[in-house]
Amino acid sequence: MFGIIRPCRHRLSEKLHTSWVAHLCGLCLALRSDHGQFARVATNYDGLVISVLTEAQTPPESKQRRKAGPCPLRGMRTADVARGEGARLAAAVSLVLASAKVRDHVADRDGLLARPRIAALAGRVAQTWDRGGARTGGELGFDTAVLLDAVARQPELERLAVVGTPLLAVTEPTETATAAAFAHTAVLAGRPGNRAPLAEAGRLFGRLAHLLDAAEDLHADAASGAWNPIAATGTELTEVRRLCGDALHGIRLALAEVEFEDGALAHRLLVHELPHSVDRVFGPAYAHPRASGPYAPPPHNPYAPPGDNPYANPPGGPGGPGMPPPEPPRGRGLLMGCLVFAGLMCSCQVCCAGEFNDPWTGQRREGACHKCDCDCSGCGDCCNCCDCCDGCDCCDCSC
Repeated sequence: MFGIIRPCRHRLSEKLHTSWVAHLCGLCLALRSDHGQFARVATNYDGLVISVLTEAQTPPESKQRRKAGPCPLRGMRTADVARGEGARLAAAVSLVLASAKVRDHVADRDGLLARPRIAALAGRVAQTWDRGGARTGGELGFDTAVLLDAVARQPELERLAVVGTPLLAVTEPTETATAAAFAHTAVLAGRPGNRAPLAEAGRLFGRLAHLLDAAEDLHADAASGAWNPIAATGTELTEVRRLCGDALHGIRLALAEVEFEDGALAHRLLVHELPHSVDRVFGPAYAHPRASGPYAPPPHNPYAPPGDNPYANPPGGPGGPGMPPPEPPRGRGLLMGCLVFAGLMCSCQVCCAGEFNDPWTGQRREGACHKCDCDCSGCGDCCNCCDCCDGCDCCDCSC
């Protein structure tokens, strides 16, 4: 799973977390039903926003749910999952964009894709996904040609980009593709008046996704020699961060013009969670969703090494004054660690447990489905963060 929206369960109320899982599982199952078992690898956190937006514009009595069987990613529990046109549109868009990502990796000769036979196989998979996405999109009245056209134009724009080229000229195809997908949710929901503001929100969401992906990969691309839009255009990171801040503000303004039946989850993901995505890449300068520009960074960088943080270790060691440091956990050998890891995987603890002991080092690890990027516990940060919190059920508090 990939994507820039990765909501922490601490920042979602029980109701919204259940709804978010329903859309995530609905996207996964829609991919399986329409495109086969292997297509489920295209499941991503950003794609489910399409399903969320469709349902948010739909009257409550028209919401479509079905009971899904046990799944390891849910701790072998059943669940009510989203189904219907929103989930299928999300699946079609995710599949086409995933095929574009595969082609991008093939072009960059990343990892195993540097081998001709594997690259050829990946290319055939991408073609199959393109056809499948186009078929499902056509059944829903959505022409995926706009997505394929955007994908086709991207390499040429990248080839022409030089130092001094506006960075937003490179992000335009992504913006166009996401704008079309967001706008079509209004068509599926029978809300034509929402098309324009949703297209604007989608355009800015695509810009943000492209910029964050580029910023996150900047150092890795420099090390491997891969093309990166920030490096190619010579754009300063401060300017990239400013563009991200403007996109956040624009998304919030566009969503304010959309008529939702129940927009709580869409609001939570696109207004409250997106700033956390920017924080993960650039640091906590966008802690306040109302901001149109970055706040001054805190006096201490929370991501700095422990030695630079006066609050990281109390006097006398981690145990406090006069207390010795705790004894490090005992490790295991390679073979025994592999056996323990196999047991953890078979029992789904690696993905579903809140915490488990590392099979090699013995250290406490967090389960993949519980990974969190916040230091909150319950309410999160939505209280007093904007004027729209009253009654929006965006957290467990009573704001």
